[in-house]
Amino acid sequence: MKNYRVNVNGTVYEVSVEEIGANEVKAAPAAAPAAKPAAPAAKPAAPAGAGEKITAPMPGNILSVNVSAGQEVKKGDVLMVLEAMKMENEIMAPKAGKVTSVAVSKGSTVATGDLLCTVE
Repeated sequence: MKNYRVNVNGTVYEVSVEEIGANEVKAAPAAAPAAKPAAPAAKPAAPAGAGEKITAPMPGNILSVNVSAGQEVKKGDVLMVLEAMKMENEIMAPKAGKVTSVAVSKGSTVATGDLLCTVE
C-alpha cells in the first residue's frame, strides 16, 4: 500500500493505493480494452472572460451579483452571494484585478463547478 495526500479544490484527502502485481494485471477481463491517453485538445483563443475562473463551490441560487465586467476588485471583495441549503455564502475575489466576465445573474441556479465570473 502507498499513502498519498491529495488536494481537491482546497480540501485535503489522505488516500491509500494498493499496488497490483504483474500476475493480477494478466488476470483482468479480456473485455476491458487498454486505456489510451487522450490527445491534447487544441487551445482555443482567449475568450473575453480571460483570467482566473471563479466557480460555484456548491449548488445553489445566486441571490446577488455585486460586480460587472470591467470592474476593478480587491482581494476579498464580495463578488456575489450564493444561497445553498438556506445559507448565504459570499463568493469573494481570490486576488486583486479586473472582472473580465460575469457568467451568472441574480436568480440563476448553479451547480458545483459552474463558472460564476473571471478575474484577471
